[in-house]
Amino acid sequence: MVAIIDYDAGNLRSVEKALQHLGSETVITRDKNVILNADKVILPGVGAFGDAMEKLKKYDLIQTIYDVVEKKTPFLGICLGLQLLFESSDETKGVAGLGILPGKILRIPDAPGLKIPHIGWNSLELTNNGRLFKDIDNQSFVYFVHSYYLKAREEQIVKASTEYGTHIHASVEKDNIFACQFHPEKSGAVGLTILKNFAEL
Repeated sequence: MVAIIDYDAGNLRSVEKALQHLGSETVITRDKNVILNADKVILPGVGAFGDAMEKLKKYDLIQTIYDVVEKKTPFLGICLGLQLLFESSDETKGVAGLGILPGKILRIPDAPGLKIPHIGWNSLELTNNGRLFKDIDNQSFVYFVHSYYLKAREEQIVKASTEYGTHIHASVEKDNIFACQFHPEKSGAVGLTILKNFAEL
């Protein structure tokens, strides 16, 4: 069973639908026991970094997330869910992230002809044999919606990157922790393969 963490961050239903399409039993929940007993856990989300951390606190989910990580349950952060796993974000100065992985979330720099937020399809440069990318071709296209991007401190955890005015770490993996800045649930067949790879870990 895959638990999708509900902290009022939107985008939960599309993740649930994609997983159900793959035949995975899923539940959207903020019940600590359900989350801790799930086979896999997903932290999706769209919205602002500071607001999201506030909601995780409000629903008493921060310790639950640390417990899931410690239990070695496969854990996937999507979009804002990726950003929250890191130490801090330019979006909300002074607000600490979960700090599960080392790195910072930076604003995509302004550049001529570049729209921010970055909304649309970009190709991925795959590196370091990410388990989420099994059976996926290098330079496959996925769907992004974001104004901030990850700069991870440990290059070896980066499994996919893309270019949009700057070099963006688009997906990371370390032990049981996986995360994607893009939306696999909105990325067609490639995205479904990524979710299937996660569900089958």
